[in-house]
Amino acid sequence: MKQSTKITLIGLPVLAIIGAVAWWFLATNSTHNANALWQLISQRCVVGLAKDGNPAPCTKVDKAKGYVTLKDRNGPLQYLLMPVSKITGTESPALLQPHAPQFFSLAWNERQLLEEKYGRPIDDQALSLAVNSAFGRTQNQLHIHISCLRADIRAQLDKLAPQLNNQWQQFSLDNSDYQIRSLSHDEFYAQSVFQRIASELNIDSDDMGKYGLALTTLADGRFALLALRASWFGMENASPELIQDHSCSILDPAP
Repeated sequence: MKQSTKITLIGLPVLAIIGAVAWWFLATNSTHNANALWQLISQRCVVGLAKDGNPAPCTKVDKAKGYVTLKDRNGPLQYLLMPVSKITGTESPALLQPHAPQFFSLAWNERQLLEEKYGRPIDDQALSLAVNSAFGRTQNQLHIHISCLRADIRAQLDKLAPQLNNQWQQFSLDNSDYQIRSLSHDEFYAQSVFQRIASELNIDSDDMGKYGLALTTLADGRFALLALRASWFGMENASPELIQDHSCSILDPAP
């Protein structure tokens, strides 16, 4: 009898954890359409471009380079860059194929969209790219956030800059343990960042979905590439989007 009671009591915390995880999963997956972005791309943007040359609500559909851009409804300046084909997220094997589009460099090249919306030049150090892991996203279509960087994260990276080099190092940003390395301009454009982290961090293809990525520039012109890995039970969802500020308060004046 005592042994049975002990087992039951020990099992209660485990059951509570399982129940909490199940509740979180249902709550976050039942209140929105996780395929909304893909439906928008495939049923409206691509179709509209083919029908009458109008990609709306997308701002651009570039089928040759394999991407679309879209003004996000969150924030005055934030845009999204997404594949024109169905690629769910960082876990997709298509991202590791030799001739896969370099979506991060394509996204960085579209940063002028924010300047056009803002109506004046924006320093690259105020800008950032981010893609969340499979555990930290709400949409099942790869989407890279082109947005402003949080001012406090900018200050932290400026302090870290002298330590950053072409080796991955772990640093704490926003209470998360990021792996960070610097990239030269040539390095950034020479290789997809998805392929780079897979090879340099020895990530198995089945584990790629656990990673979120972010990118910004440093004062000396180098890029800073950040990788964040998700952990069990939502302790770390790997959402580098959290280091962005969609209100763009880093700009003076803010939009």
